[in-house]
Amino acid sequence: MKAVNKLAVLLALGSLAPFAALAKTPEQAYIDASRPANGVPVPVAVVSPRVSPDYVGATVEIEFIVDAKGQATDFSVKSSPDNALAAEVVAAVKQWQFAPAQRGGAAVATRVVLPVHIVDGSLAGYAAN
Repeated sequence: MKAVNKLAVLLALGSLAPFAALAKTPEQAYIDASRPANGVPVPVAVVSPRVSPDYVGATVEIEFIVDAKGQATDFSVKSSPDNALAAEVVAAVKQWQFAPAQRGGAAVATRVVLPVHIVDGSLAGYAAN
């Protein structure tokens, strides 16, 4: 009887697995949507900026370099509705980790331009590759 109960529990948990797989954070959904392309760094860990709901709908465009180790460096703000929002977006993206771009089988530094669209007060939308 115990084996039957264990089997029933395992089957019940197994039936929930497809639903658990669908429950992704916006950050994970962005990572999943980023497709590796030749010569393009791919995010492997992202952090969303935490901003006021007043910024919903705003877009900040930043430029930076992803070095050969996958670190984002040398940031500049290309456009932003204000400096406070730009600072929050840059602070978040500085925490991102990337699989660096590859050229000839070797990791290389690459310049990236990233538009970040604020979709609510705690989450941002990023343009995937």
